[in-house]
Amino acid sequence: MKTHPVIEFILLAAIWGASFLFMKLGVPEFGPITFMAIRTLIGALVLMLVLMIKQQTRTLLHAPWQLFIVGLFNTTIPFVLFGWATLSLTASNISVLNATTPLFGAIVAFIWLKSRLTKLQVFGLLLGFIGVYVLMYPQLTTTPTDTLLPTLAVLLAAACYGIGASVSKQYLTNVKPLASAAGSQIAGSLILVPISLFYLPQSIPSITAINAALAIGILCTGFAYILLFRLISDIGPTNAISVTYLIPVFGIFWGVVILNETITEFTFYGSALILIGVAFSTGALKLNTLFNNKKRAQ
Repeated sequence: MKTHPVIEFILLAAIWGASFLFMKLGVPEFGPITFMAIRTLIGALVLMLVLMIKQQTRTLLHAPWQLFIVGLFNTTIPFVLFGWATLSLTASNISVLNATTPLFGAIVAFIWLKSRLTKLQVFGLLLGFIGVYVLMYPQLTTTPTDTLLPTLAVLLAAACYGIGASVSKQYLTNVKPLASAAGSQIAGSLILVPISLFYLPQSIPSITAINAALAIGILCTGFAYILLFRLISDIGPTNAISVTYLIPVFGIFWGVVILNETITEFTFYGSALILIGVAFSTGALKLNTLFNNKKRAQ
């Protein structure tokens, strides 16, 4: 049954926003490596099943090493970094910091793909990173030792996503998006599952932690990618990927409602600066467009 793209768009943002909640619930008991190994394994199984149904499994063989490298940067490294940061930072702050991914994507594309950056885009980059400082200012001033490295870990994870995006653009243009997503999760599984055998939890995790691992694998990885590709088909890739702007809203919402996290003025202003910076740096928001709309309104 076909649903409206707007509903799917909001649902996708809510699901991906909930991934930070599930990490907070599961990582402390499983450990970051084991938890993410479970996530990638479940995600890979779900996406492989979809590939089999669509008879697209052979597309994984078109660029296996490129898929493996993309999986390294899009799954393996960032997932573990997010998991480790979860032990120290709130789900709300991690979800907002994750929104810096397009900032790093623009920087990597500028350095690697020689993409041009306008002055407005450079301003957006500066604005976004100022937002990061504003967002994390309370923790950096009160508990700098416990905050700085986890914050840098999340930013490094976002930078990995930026690298993965450029690798995909450079080498995977002929690979179907669903195969690329499945290959990324398979690569993550091949790396993380063997390593996780050395980091198994010393006691059996609680039902809450187990459910969190299942939810993040099935919902936030497998089902979310399927939903994303439905949206790309219905409303186009540019509109679909703008879900990035809505994920922090749900990340904060779930953190407040489920985990009783508190929202301060630093959360609000930092989030606003980051999202506006992302809008400028990606070209989604242009000053001439704003001025033209203002003139039409007058």
